[in-house]
Amino acid sequence: MHADRTNRLMLALSGLVVLAAGAAGMAASTGVFGASFSRRTLFDNQASSYIGHHGGWLWPAVAGACLLLALACLRWILALLASTDRAGDITIPGGTDQGTTIVQPAAITDALTREISTYHGVDTAKGRVIGDGHNPEIVLTVTPAPSADLHALHRRIESEALAHARQALGKPSLPIRLHLV
Repeated sequence: MHADRTNRLMLALSGLVVLAAGAAGMAASTGVFGASFSRRTLFDNQASSYIGHHGGWLWPAVAGACLLLALACLRWILALLASTDRAGDITIPGGTDQGTTIVQPAAITDALTREISTYHGVDTAKGRVIGDGHNPEIVLTVTPAPSADLHALHRRIESEALAHARQALGKPSLPIRLHLV
């Protein structure tokens, strides 16, 4: 389960439920469900009398539903805390007599963002490495200055910084997503 998608989906569903409840309450108070319904008090209705007559089995059912909701929320929190798309250490294989080099993802993104931040026309640069250590992907977000030449800046980032990263990792086809925002 991808935590970001789950988070957005659950927040959207929660928002829709709250929006529907609020809209129903406003509609009831304006008389959409009838004039007599809009004048009734909150606890002077058929639902509260039903709950009063059937409380012996209804409250345990409500408690069970609340328990299921709490378990779903716990699952959601665990998905947010445990699930990540960030890569582990990246291995750069050498020749048979050279051994293997291990690079931490933070070292790559720090070097890339420091280099890109020195370019003329760049306000900020952020990056992260996602995927696994054997097939990493770099995601860069660069905020250009308002007066920056975007085409020239994009060309320079591609030809210099991203080329340096691909060369350093020994992966000429390393996928890199560049977002100029």
